Amino acid sequence: MQNQDIAQVFNEIADILEIQNEDRFRIRSYRNAAASIESLAEDINSIYKKGALRQIPAIGKSIAEKIEELIKTAKCGMHQELLKNVPRGVLDVMRVPGMGPKHAMLVYKSLGVDSMNRLRRAAEAGKLEALPGLGKKSEQKILKGIKGLSITEGKFKLITAYKYACQIRDELKKSNAIGRVEFAGSLRRKKELVGDVDILVTSDNPKAAMKVFVKIDGVKEVLAKGDTKSSVRLNCGLQVDLRILDKDSFGAGLYYFTGSKEHNVTARDMAKKAGLKINEYGAYKGSRKIASKTEEDIFKAIGLKYIEPELRENRGEIQLAASGNLPILIRQKDLRGDFHMHTKTSDGKNTPEEMAVKAIQMGYEYIAITDHSKAVRIAGGKDEKALLAHFKNIDRVNKKLKGFVILKGVEVDIKSDGSLDLEDWFLKECDVVITAIHSGFTMPSDKMTKRIVKAFKNKNVDIFAHPTGRLLKERQPYAFDMEEIFNVARDNNVAMELSAYPDRLDLNDIHCRMAKDMGVKIAVGTDSHSAKQLDNMQWGVYTARRGWLEKKNVLNTLPAREILKIFSK
Repeated sequence: MQNQDIAQVFNEIADILEIQNEDRFRIRSYRNAAASIESLAEDINSIYKKGALRQIPAIGKSIAEKIEELIKTAKCGMHQELLKNVPRGVLDVMRVPGMGPKHAMLVYKSLGVDSMNRLRRAAEAGKLEALPGLGKKSEQKILKGIKGLSITEGKFKLITAYKYACQIRDELKKSNAIGRVEFAGSLRRKKELVGDVDILVTSDNPKAAMKVFVKIDGVKEVLAKGDTKSSVRLNCGLQVDLRILDKDSFGAGLYYFTGSKEHNVTARDMAKKAGLKINEYGAYKGSRKIASKTEEDIFKAIGLKYIEPELRENRGEIQLAASGNLPILIRQKDLRGDFHMHTKTSDGKNTPEEMAVKAIQMGYEYIAITDHSKAVRIAGGKDEKALLAHFKNIDRVNKKLKGFVILKGVEVDIKSDGSLDLEDWFLKECDVVITAIHSGFTMPSDKMTKRIVKAFKNKNVDIFAHPTGRLLKERQPYAFDMEEIFNVARDNNVAMELSAYPDRLDLNDIHCRMAKDMGVKIAVGTDSHSAKQLDNMQWGVYTARRGWLEKKNVLNTLPAREILKIFSK
């Protein structure tokens, strides 16, 4: 079983325990384990073989034993027993905003609702509003939630699709029948959600290549098998398409199948005006092929500078490529540090020193330790006194480090009235103050906007963490006026975080571009709860690139001394 499969089992255990009204800390332990496994940069099977399951954040002895059981048997006894008590369709219903465990069981027992479709039909027929605890407003909210979920239905988080794709790529590369292997489509463009995976290869023996592909471990169903294209569905539900391209036209095919469709249409129109035709086989002038081997050749033939895959969404990149004014996108090696992480002081797995050691290995010059404030008690949030003791420990660690510094910080909650969860005298002691919202997500847009604005006007605030509060495929963003928030952030020297945590990627690419255009600085942070999770920075960098961000737009490309000057203003 892969990371995503095991994470799903633990999420379902948590769902059923919630329905059974079990202890909330027990429920949270399974939720945290699922999130931790899903965000791992490494295959959990490899971690198991090394005997290192207990080193994964949120994995204790009991959960580690269940992971071992799943890896060995593909089943978990506890999970199977729990499923006997609750129809799986009820778990799907619980994914809808407004449908907690009590309401999910209520509509099941009262109306026989055991699927998303039946819930939608019941809501559309007005059958929910008569049930205790629900009403007309709840019914409308549920319908809105179903619509939001339907948009992402059948899509996979980037990290999940990428890991499965890499496993397939690695297997393909072992075969002598397969030469070059490249990803295409939305996966290559690093979209936050991926519908299916496109893989392009070259082969001197297509029949053998296709035989290898359709028999790869994890294939549940062969959807189609041909001489140059085959499609399979994996056990997790992800569809993977393999295409065999000629070596001489591989560049043209890679460009064509990377997309996006809208980008390709605009590029073809530009080529047509220049008397050219481009398709998956090459660029043609009349019947003569003038480019095909590399993507660079195709762009040059059209009269464009090379456009990075992340930009190919028809958002003005073609026009800028024609004039030679494309942005120089940020790279991970441009980053000097990470502003957002947690340690054992709150809900993290490692000590400040262990986080620093990992960061030094990654080539960083600094990190900011930002454990939770007291409001988030379930995550081990601490008060001012406990955090000051924590800072003294960081000072002791800093004395041992050379050429590296740990910035003392906190992730402080923004309360419902916009005030902060910790006193100003303490916040002044911090090198970095990150604010965040962890409650009151359903607040009306105007009130949420005022709440955030008030927080930003506290001169101690430096960064606003995971700004929209969304969780991909799980929770919709809360509502507020993004333009007003960006204006206030810029005017009050507050950076907006781009959370690299794979379940968030928040801000998204559109909002990153908007922030750039409005002169708002971005801070890319991993929100790590273990040293291993610092590797998740790559997912934030991908989103930053999709948002047209350059080195100059991102705070953590600056050295520590400049960061301290900026945050001390």
